[in-house]
Amino acid sequence: MYKLFFRLFFTRMDPEQAHHLAFRWIRLAARVPVLRTFLAAALAPRYKELRTEAFGLRMHGPFGLAAGFDKNAVAIDGMAMLGFDHVEIGTVTGEPQPGNPRKRLFRLVQDRALINRMGFNNDGSAAVAARLHARVPVFRTVVGVNIGKTKVVPEAEAAADYVKSTERLARHADYLAVNVSSPNTPGLRNLQATESLRPLLTAVREAADRTVTDRRVPLLVKIAPDLADEDVDAVADLAVELGLDGIIATNTTIAREGLKSPARLTGETGGLSGAPLKERSLEVLRRLYARVGDRITLVGVGGVENAEDAWQRILAGATLVQGYSAFVYEGPFYARAVHKGLAARLNASPYATLAEAVGADTRKAAV
Repeated sequence: MYKLFFRLFFTRMDPEQAHHLAFRWIRLAARVPVLRTFLAAALAPRYKELRTEAFGLRMHGPFGLAAGFDKNAVAIDGMAMLGFDHVEIGTVTGEPQPGNPRKRLFRLVQDRALINRMGFNNDGSAAVAARLHARVPVFRTVVGVNIGKTKVVPEAEAAADYVKSTERLARHADYLAVNVSSPNTPGLRNLQATESLRPLLTAVREAADRTVTDRRVPLLVKIAPDLADEDVDAVADLAVELGLDGIIATNTTIAREGLKSPARLTGETGGLSGAPLKERSLEVLRRLYARVGDRITLVGVGGVENAEDAWQRILAGATLVQGYSAFVYEGPFYARAVHKGLAARLNASPYATLAEAVGADTRKAAV
């Protein structure tokens, strides 16, 4: 039903316009008590065997919504209603910014992919913090807050910009994710170099600790799939050294190899997400787990289209898995199908719990 609707209706619309329309419907549905209860019952069934704990947080399951869909924390309950076990909002920057000029979002239907060069369009950390403070939750869900650098802030002043967002947002976040890997903010990926990343993450950790004194706010970093293997290892080692709580692998890619879509689409600049990212994201995840084991929680994202993809991420080492682009193609039953398939795979596996399955394949390969 949704795929027919997508083909006949959404594909005829500008992708960003279609996103805003679908987003509006989700938000409206979540505001109607009877409707949201019905939709949650249909789209978000719970499986006890999928209950997950990550960096001290308990979740209904391991599958969440990646950053980028709800940039301004306006539809957290709507996304929980659709079955996502955690919702990562953002990317939020220190100051509000409109992002890059339109047209900036492109569908590669033949590749089940998206290219975006949104440029961190968001309301800014002060506005998002006020919205989170005023929020009265309808559904229990974990809320991650993804923070990035304001475009006009020089690279040398990036840490102060991240600290500003941290001071405003940390108290409202179940976890914080530092985004240094979007290809759409000039110079941002330079911050992944360990000599730049170490002082930045240290500053954010200190800001979170002095802002929120009654609990420890988990801190994660999100990395690019385009890092060389030795740089992935360096980030992993740094994360252990600094006592980070997690690494999110991975963000979008600037690579374009093997795409089937027309050149007028594949030639667009920006970050590529969706199915073509699947293999490299999985490779990075395996490499990270082989390096850090269970000392750090890993979040697998990139090309997660179905339950099998999510299961492969877990076996590779991910405690949590996220999706975004496939949601555009699969529609409102996306999270439900992933949960149902994960429960079936776990029950058919030799593992008693989901936690026991985390990293199982990577450990076997290392023997």
